[in-house]
Amino acid sequence: MVHYYEKLEVWKQSLNLSLEIYKVLHNCKDYGLRDQMQRAAVSIPSNIAEGSQRNSNKEFIRFLNISKGSAAELNTQIIIAFKLNYFPESSYNDLRTKLKEILQMTSGLIASLKE
Repeated sequence: MVHYYEKLEVWKQSLNLSLEIYKVLHNCKDYGLRDQMQRAAVSIPSNIAEGSQRNSNKEFIRFLNISKGSAAELNTQIIIAFKLNYFPESSYNDLRTKLKEILQMTSGLIASLKE
């Protein structure tokens, strides 16, 4: 069963989060952490998209779980970057809130696919 990922709210929100990560880090000179954070952020919607185009819900769920792993990785990196003062507390709170919502939506989508 192929799902149309561009219609999924979780894909839209994770795509927006990826763009926000790029914007928040555009002046960051810590190229290693910046690159890792950008890769993790891009991985979230990318895995949702890839999984949605697989031929089974089982495969889609597998890619959604990979997406959740990337979200957890990004969450850790956001905490590190904040503790290094790479962005203000307002950005930190906003990013963490959005990431938490994406994780909840992803978990909800997985639960609905298992039914």
